[in-house]
Amino acid sequence: MPELPEVETTKRGIEPWLLNQRIERVVVRQPQLRWPVVDELKLLQGQTVRRLSRRAKYILVETDIGTAIWHLGMSGSLRLVEPSAPAGKHDHIDWLLSNGKVLRYHDPRRFGALLWVEPGADSDHLTHLGPEPLSDDFTAEYLFRRSRGKSQAIKTFVMDGKVVVGVGNIYANESLFLAGIRPATAAGKISLARYERLVSEIKQVLARAIEQGGTTLRDFVGGDGKPGYFAQQLFVYGRGGEQCKVCSSVLKEIRQGQRATVYCPGCQR
Repeated sequence: MPELPEVETTKRGIEPWLLNQRIERVVVRQPQLRWPVVDELKLLQGQTVRRLSRRAKYILVETDIGTAIWHLGMSGSLRLVEPSAPAGKHDHIDWLLSNGKVLRYHDPRRFGALLWVEPGADSDHLTHLGPEPLSDDFTAEYLFRRSRGKSQAIKTFVMDGKVVVGVGNIYANESLFLAGIRPATAAGKISLARYERLVSEIKQVLARAIEQGGTTLRDFVGGDGKPGYFAQQLFVYGRGGEQCKVCSSVLKEIRQGQRATVYCPGCQR
């Protein structure tokens, strides 16, 4: 699944091509995505893109009459193509732009979405979300306070979008390794000092991933057609049974919340 750095990379990749451009035509080939594509999205035709932003793993495209919200789901991607490029089986939505380009949504699993919000309205998909991990609102004091009395494992705690958005499986694994915290440790038993380290590592890991273009995933391609490269620097994710790059211990793999968790029994306590 594309995580926050991949979504941010996509937003940055498409932004120069969409900002201040008019959406000349909206083509919906497959309206049955995670949530059905509503008819109101046809109102985008003739509208100018005023602003692009990201909230968690959602990309918001603002116009004068409302905001279109993209979610890439499990395998979705947004790509800029020429109008002459033939649509494939999994190319579900096109936006024809006034600059002659086409923004094309590709999603083999159809678990993504294109949502619509009128001006001044709140989206039910966004109102419950926690702070952005790279914002000043995400602090050790905040995590420490939210975690008191929690027996929930720290890895699933920081992956909860109501606690903090966008810390997906890959980056949770990596941040916990760099902070020296075992992923099964109860969130409520972690000290403020250790949360200081964890918050710092989460911010640094995500910032580096964004800077380098996101993680190379099988289903992900950035808005400019280039994959990410951060996967080359991963310490634990996807490396269960291999040697730790720091202490040479054999990395262990467990399941948490139906997801693979890899950690180092030597470096993480």
